[in-house]
Amino acid sequence: MNYAKNILETIGDTPLVRLNSVTKQIDAFVLAKVETFNPGNSVKDRMALKMIEDAEADGRLKPGGTIIEGTSGNTGMGLALAAIIKGYKCIFVISDKQSKEKMDILRAVGAEVVVCPTNVDPEDPRSYYSVSKRLGAETPNSWYVNQYDNPSNALAHYEQTAPEIWEQTNGKITHFVVGVGTGGTISGIGKYLKEKNPNIKIWGIDTYGSVFKKYHETGIFDENEIYPYITEGIGEDILPENVDFSIIDGFTKVTYKDAAIYTRKIAKEEGIFVGNSAGSAIKGLLQLKEHFAKDDVVVVLFHDHGSRYVGKMFNDDWMRDRGFLEEEITTAADLIKSHADIPMVSIKTEELVLHAIERMREYNISQIPVEDANGFVGSVDETALLRSYLSDKDISEKPIKEVMGAAYPVVKKGTSIDAVSKLITKENQAVLVDLENGSHHIITKYDIISAM
Repeated sequence: MNYAKNILETIGDTPLVRLNSVTKQIDAFVLAKVETFNPGNSVKDRMALKMIEDAEADGRLKPGGTIIEGTSGNTGMGLALAAIIKGYKCIFVISDKQSKEKMDILRAVGAEVVVCPTNVDPEDPRSYYSVSKRLGAETPNSWYVNQYDNPSNALAHYEQTAPEIWEQTNGKITHFVVGVGTGGTISGIGKYLKEKNPNIKIWGIDTYGSVFKKYHETGIFDENEIYPYITEGIGEDILPENVDFSIIDGFTKVTYKDAAIYTRKIAKEEGIFVGNSAGSAIKGLLQLKEHFAKDDVVVVLFHDHGSRYVGKMFNDDWMRDRGFLEEEITTAADLIKSHADIPMVSIKTEELVLHAIERMREYNISQIPVEDANGFVGSVDETALLRSYLSDKDISEKPIKEVMGAAYPVVKKGTSIDAVSKLITKENQAVLVDLENGSHHIITKYDIISAM
């Protein structure tokens, strides 16, 4: 009988798949190393098992111990699978920008999950780097993995992933392209491939908000480049020891909007359901297309599975809220399409200023149309209310009609965005659109900016 003794024996030997649609602008022969075929659905299964086995061998991880790590989700999954088979406990520290699906999956395989804020410095005691280190120091019989600086991370890919790629391409690979996070994948694979053929080019995919590209090109660690970003699994605000910059030929940065858009393209055009680092990698390939010739063989690595992102990149509402959804927006109706079913907030002329303030606070809005029995007759906005309050501290008890400004212009559903934009001025903060069903909706500067 042909079977695996346990799930860990199914790690590796993932397929190499030709890409036909999303890379049609590229002259080269492009292949994807689809790492979602690993049991934990990501490339991280390889290094997770390697790090555990090496820690067991030298006594850092003892029987019945607790594995502690800061993770974006995928390394945690690989560690958890190995821990189940080998009898260890797991505590994983994850940043709050990671998808809910990742957190739920880690809990589903028995791990304890600690969530930390994203928008803090690495040295901040609340960061997931600091919290995982602290838990590693405080927890009895524990092992802090530290995938960023753990040499077994890169070694796993040097010993496993790279030889697979070399054999699957019969040594014809000319370029390797991959997203860079901890650095283990690009450094381990890059080292092996360059030993086989020094002419092979190794390209890293970075994201805006990360320090890799500039550091590689200038040697400068620029803290001004660091800011929160949506893309998961690639980019860093630190320099992990596993990133061997001497092996990497270059980086290209991809916006998180493009990463999200191309993640969906891979699923719809290639039938490969993968995560947003794969979207980054494909957009990066397109940005690098002048580096590839007709006879080149380019391998791009797809890190993880799309099921980790069904509430994000594969959710239309999530994409639309961030202006990522590729929709044609040309009219007033298009601008309010995502929230047209939510009733517009308005206020009557005889209601008090206090009521307007309460409504603004409750619905987190800045402008409110004012109406009476005959229709819209005025407007109030937070700036005007603040001015009125500064001149009269008792303003909250006065009726709205005493402080309201001019009524907002009303446009038809088919009015062009350009025409709507011209109606919004310093004096006029919003426009009302007639939905032609007896109701209206409000268009603000934010709606127009979001459509850009």
